[in-house]
Amino acid sequence: MASGAGYNKMFPVSWTELHRDARALAWRLADIGPFKGLVAVTRGGLVPAAIVARELNLRLIDTICCSTYDRMERGAKVELLKGTTAEQDHGEGWLIVDDLVDTGVTARAVRARLPKAHFATVYAKPAGRPTVDSYITEVSQDTWILFPWDQEAVMAKTIVELKGGQ
Repeated sequence: MASGAGYNKMFPVSWTELHRDARALAWRLADIGPFKGLVAVTRGGLVPAAIVARELNLRLIDTICCSTYDRMERGAKVELLKGTTAEQDHGEGWLIVDDLVDTGVTARAVRARLPKAHFATVYAKPAGRPTVDSYITEVSQDTWILFPWDQEAVMAKTIVELKGGQ
C-alpha cells in the first residue's frame, strides 16, 4: 500500500474478479458503441482493454502511454510517454479503457488529448469519477486497489509472528 498517501483500506482484486468486472464493463459499453477502436491507457489499462476489446469485437487497438505513479507514490505531474493515432480526430468514435480512475490526474491528461472519446474504467474513486464516462465499481478514496498483477504469492505470517512472538 502506498505509504503516506492517505490509504486506510486495501481492496485486493483477483484475476477472476477483474475478468468479471471488465466483462461487466463491456456489457455496459456494448449499448453505447459501436466504436472505431480502443485506446488502452498503459500500463494498468492493458489487461482490462484486452478483455473489453474481445467482448466488443474491436480489432483496432492503440495505447496512450503516460506515467503519474512512481512505484508506490502518486505524483501530480503526468508524463506522456507515447501518444495515439486517435488524437488526429480528437478521439471521436474511440473508446478509452483504463483499470482505475483515482484522483483524475491521468484521466484529465488523457481526456485533454482525446476530448471526444468515451472514457471507461473498471474501478472509480470519488475524486476521479467525474472525469470518466463509464465505470463498474466505485471504491472509497482512501482505498488502495491491489490489482492481480501487483500481487505475489508469499507465505502468510502466523498471528504469533504478526504479534512479534516466535
